Order: sequence, then structure tokens, then C-alpha cells
Amino acid sequence: MEEQEDLFEHHRIVCDPGQEPYRIDKFLMDRLPNVTRNKVQQGIKDGFVTVNGEEIKPNFKVRANDVVVVALPEPPRDTEVIPEDIPLNIVYEDDDLLVVNKEAGMVVHPAYNNWSGTLVNALAYHFTQLPTMKDNEGRPGLVHRIDKDTSGLLVIAKTEQAMTGLAKQFFDHSIERTYYALVWGVPLQESGTINVHLGRSEKDRRVTVAIEDGSRGRHAITHYKVLKDLRYVSLIQCNLETGRTHQIRAHLKYLGHPLFNDETYGGNKVLKGTQFSKYKAFVENGFKLMPRQALHAKSLGFVHPISNKFMQFDSELPQDFTAVLEKWENYVKHE
Repeated sequence: MEEQEDLFEHHRIVCDPGQEPYRIDKFLMDRLPNVTRNKVQQGIKDGFVTVNGEEIKPNFKVRANDVVVVALPEPPRDTEVIPEDIPLNIVYEDDDLLVVNKEAGMVVHPAYNNWSGTLVNALAYHFTQLPTMKDNEGRPGLVHRIDKDTSGLLVIAKTEQAMTGLAKQFFDHSIERTYYALVWGVPLQESGTINVHLGRSEKDRRVTVAIEDGSRGRHAITHYKVLKDLRYVSLIQCNLETGRTHQIRAHLKYLGHPLFNDETYGGNKVLKGTQFSKYKAFVENGFKLMPRQALHAKSLGFVHPISNKFMQFDSELPQDFTAVLEKWENYVKHE
């Protein structure tokens, strides 16, 4: 255990006057972003968490007005973004905004475990003085995001006025967002709407789950349409009305059709078709060709926040996506 003076304060939380007794590990999981229960409990065992200046055990219960401090051996990251010379695929740019086509594998903004190499690091290099939304420090220019392993279009604000105008459209759900997804199986209905609350899984906070009774989580709506029925898989168009974390991935899993090779949501194994070794080898080959979930943010439509003109942007499916799609088309044609 380090001496206390060698530790750097990362978080100081003063419990509310009405705080009921609550286990410290659960309390910290509710209050801190991107932490697992194991990490919290290990931190408590290592003496990195104190309550009212005293070290505690993982089953300690916090109460009203307690002062909880999390201190770690490394200094905390500030919200300053380090500019990095990373090429950007800019499909449109004017004085107020730009639209980029993000490749799969690139994280959108710096966060735990990904402090560099992100889209925001690239933006900070190519542009100065990008605006930041309230409560979104360290994420200049961002009004929305897509997952690390999802490819496709993002709009970035270059001015405060553009950011305000775009953020309002996202809040009002008036932005048009079309995604293409390759999923396991073929939905019974050719088109439909998934209107089911989404929230973090209580077992694994990195996973989003459907909550049918709406008792918790957030309202989420995805419209879908089958574009290609390939018997074992299908190409689906999804239009987002809301933009929750992992919305398409969680909603399609709820529908019974996880995304092809989506490890987090169970799509990285054979879910449809035979168990013959030849077929399994074919699927494995597809996973190698596209080592990520098969999801692409294909088009984006919005009203320009300054000119008030409607703008529509479309993108090609990336090479890994088209390669896997062609393999499935050929497989079904020749079997």
C-alpha cells in the first residue's frame, strides 16, 4: 500500500443529507463512469478509497454527509485533448461544420483505456478552437458519437452556433440517421419498429439490455427494414429515432437477430445454419474478413444550423462489410 501523500485525489463525493445507508462499492459504481465492481472492490482493498479520511472495507455502508475520496497512484487526466496528426476522411466541410466518415476501430473521444488515437485527438490537430457542449468537456466538436467498431458518418460542429443548432436537432430527434447492419437470421416481418427501453445491464455495465416493462432505462426507438434476405443472415436498414448507447446492437439482439460478429451481443458464433464443419469454416472466414460488428452509419440528414438548408450525406459500405456481404450472397446462390 502506498503512503497516503503519494496518492492523487481523483474523486471527492459528499453524500447527500438524505443518503440512506448504502454499500460503498455499489455507491461508487453508481457515481463513477466506466468502472466495474471488481475494480471498485480492488481499489477499496488497496486502500485507494477513504470515507471521512478512514480506510474502509468493501461492505462498508456510506451514510448522510459522508465524504468519500478516491485517490490513486497516478495523477488524474485533465480534460485537455492532445492534438495528434491522424488523417481524417472529411466528406464535407464549411465554416460551421464538417462531416467525417469514421473508419472502424477508431474510438470517437478519449476515455478510460483510450486516451490517444481518437477522432477527437485528430480533430484537435486539424482544427483549433472547436466548441464544447456543456457537461461534455474534453470532447470538442462532438454532438453525437458512434461506437469504436462501427464505421460511418458523423457531423462535427466548428462553431458554438452550429453546435447549439445541431444539438437541438438531436434532442428533437429530427436528425435523419440511416445505418446498415448485417444480422443473423431474417426477421419475421420485413419492416417494423422496436420500441423498448434500453439500460445498462446490472451484470455487466458495458452492455446495454432491453427492459420490456420500462421500469428503468431510457426510451428508445429503432425502425428497421430488411434489404436482403440471405436465409442465414440478412442486410437490414435501421433508422434511429433516439440515439442510446449501443441502441441498434441491443435492439436487434432483443429482436432475436444479433449483429454478425458482434462479440458483446453474442453475434460472434454460428447462430443460424448447419453445424457442418465446412459451413462453420465459411462463417469463421467471414469473421476474419470483418473482425468487428457488421454496422455502418450509412447516411446522415440534417438542417444546416446557419443556412437552414437541408443537407443529406451518404457513404459507401466499407470494404470489409462489402466483402462479407458478397461472400454470403455467393454462398446462398450456389448452395
